[in-house]
Amino acid sequence: MADQSSIQSAASKSIRPFRSSEEYLYAMKEDLAEWFNTLYDLDIHVDNFMETLETGYDLCQHANNVNRIALEFQQQHPEAAARMRVPRNEVVFQARNALPGSFIARDNISNFIRWCRQDLGIQDVLMFETNDLVLKKNEKNFVLCLLEVARRGSKFGMLAPMLIQMEEEIEEEMRDQITYGVLDMRRERHHLHSESPVHPSRTQRISLCDLKNLDELVREILGCCTCPSQFPMVKVSEGKYQVGDSNALIFVRVLRSHVMVRVGGGWDTLEHYLDKHDPCRCAALAHRLAQPRASPHKGPPAPSPRIPRRDKRPPGDPPTPRAPRGPDGDAATPAGAHR
Repeated sequence: MADQSSIQSAASKSIRPFRSSEEYLYAMKEDLAEWFNTLYDLDIHVDNFMETLETGYDLCQHANNVNRIALEFQQQHPEAAARMRVPRNEVVFQARNALPGSFIARDNISNFIRWCRQDLGIQDVLMFETNDLVLKKNEKNFVLCLLEVARRGSKFGMLAPMLIQMEEEIEEEMRDQITYGVLDMRRERHHLHSESPVHPSRTQRISLCDLKNLDELVREILGCCTCPSQFPMVKVSEGKYQVGDSNALIFVRVLRSHVMVRVGGGWDTLEHYLDKHDPCRCAALAHRLAQPRASPHKGPPAPSPRIPRRDKRPPGDPPTPRAPRGPDGDAATPAGAHR
């Protein structure tokens, strides 16, 4: 039976530390961009993701929309809202003269960050700072924070990005498995042999990806490794795999052109997940990183500079031959010469 601990164990048993985040960040930005465009009819793409939001105007507008939908949810479902953290404080912002990098833009971003911390209670590990967006120096935390804001808003019935919808689908599947497991245990305990299953009615789920083609994509990615003994990844059910030599289970989904893996409380691409957990891929990457890099301007060593001997003779005169020296070191006297 799949539970949250088995999924988290798959993320904690990484062979090498997390090195780059370009792969899964691209998929997350792509998902968030489409989500923002659907909500507010914007023109956000992966390439201009942070530039479009750097004035803070759209962020504050979204925060106030979450407040409005949360208030409606509280009025319609007071008992459920009593167990949830409902945001209430309006986010003050300015749209006029909110140029990128200006004081007004910085103030808008700061107000949105304060709302995330105080009203939503988002942890600091998922938060970003004003300069992270203005100077575009911490893209990862900015993306993670927006995903968490979308996750909180979906609890009140707000439209969620595809990644959040897939999370809800996986959580519902896990709850169903736990429920079915408890019912099966009760049935065995009381020796119930009824032909009709004693399962609660499940709600209709929205099909978010084609799970029939998912296994083909997974096999294609696994086939990139040409080792005789490949990293084990056994299909347990549709979208669920057992990885490695342990009993760790992971959920796999297709997000547009990316094969995503649900690990712990986040997501990763399957390619990058295998790079972190497959010993063969880890060794190959470590070998490439350990090779010394040749300098592009490095040439043969330059010869040692020769220091010319100083000669005090006048220019044009032939050099004076040195007189031979005797055994005692004095200049030898030529034959027939007298001292």
